[in-house]
Amino acid sequence: MLKKNKPVELSWFSALCDDDYQFRGIDDPNLKASWQHCRDIALTAERNQFDNILLPSGYELGMDSVAFAGGIAPLLEKMRLLLAIRCGEMWLPQLARQMATLDQMLGGRLTLNIISSDMPGQKMPSDPRYKRTLETMQALRAMLNGQAVQMDGEFIKLDIEPPRMRTVSGKAPLFYFGGMSPQARDTAAQAADVFLMWPDTKDSVAAILADMKSRADNYGRTLRFGYRAHVIVRETEAEARQAAALLVSKLDGKTGDEIRNRSLDSQSIGVRRQAELRDNAALGDDGDFVEANLWTGVGRARSGCGAAIVGDPDQVLAKINMYREMGIEAFILSGYPHQQECDLFARYVLPNINHGPLTDPDAQ
Repeated sequence: MLKKNKPVELSWFSALCDDDYQFRGIDDPNLKASWQHCRDIALTAERNQFDNILLPSGYELGMDSVAFAGGIAPLLEKMRLLLAIRCGEMWLPQLARQMATLDQMLGGRLTLNIISSDMPGQKMPSDPRYKRTLETMQALRAMLNGQAVQMDGEFIKLDIEPPRMRTVSGKAPLFYFGGMSPQARDTAAQAADVFLMWPDTKDSVAAILADMKSRADNYGRTLRFGYRAHVIVRETEAEARQAAALLVSKLDGKTGDEIRNRSLDSQSIGVRRQAELRDNAALGDDGDFVEANLWTGVGRARSGCGAAIVGDPDQVLAKINMYREMGIEAFILSGYPHQQECDLFARYVLPNINHGPLTDPDAQ
């Protein structure tokens, strides 16, 4: 159990992957991913005193996360960057040098979201893909810890000293990683610092936490946990629900399907679970709400994280505190449009949460 007075990390999301809308399914040129727009989201999050911001990674969608991180790093004074990197996309010694350089530019405020997915233009079965991911995480951590790497793996074959450029701390940044398949969970148990999950019902979140704690224990490790969700907060619950309904009011089913299928991980177990939540909500009598204040409507036109915490300030705060009591120590939030919803969350909820950057001096 996590005490409510213990700080948790609150992160926002910069929509590098063309994922910003006034109305889901209706493209707005002013909200498409661009340097100016995504920079402004990040600066808004820093002004609102968020602890970290996720820079997502896509191929067909939007901007390159590493290039963007290099541009935004000198503009940030306190906030961390949670930089998404895809395993297999870059030569590992180059990646290690880039990450150490970015950490130096940020004054030691880099964190990494490790992504395991198919590369553009190719498909790989799950087992070898996660083997590649595990080898990448192990070798990258060693190099960022200043250790030589001698690995003759299935995918990583290196006999190399670490780069001269080191992180500010001399250690690897925290590795955030998520995935619902057995292979993903086992990879996280062996090599992640923070296991990320997408929205789910309270009982399912509890089951995931128990499973991941058991898996990590089998490897003699301890995981911390993060929760990635959208949020819609207004002065009253009625206004919040109205904002949620308005967000999808111009969306048709065909457009929603097209948007969901753009992602490289659109058929993953985690994505399928988000679809299952929407289906379960549809069977109930509260619209797209699968449980109190958890709205699945946003997932009609989004692959991946497909539900939002919706309600008045007290309801949203209570939902977050519920997850905190269960053991969640980091939240990655977003909303549409991202700048406006960032301001609203910062006005109504953030001042009531004891928060700060997630630290793990014993990260392995």
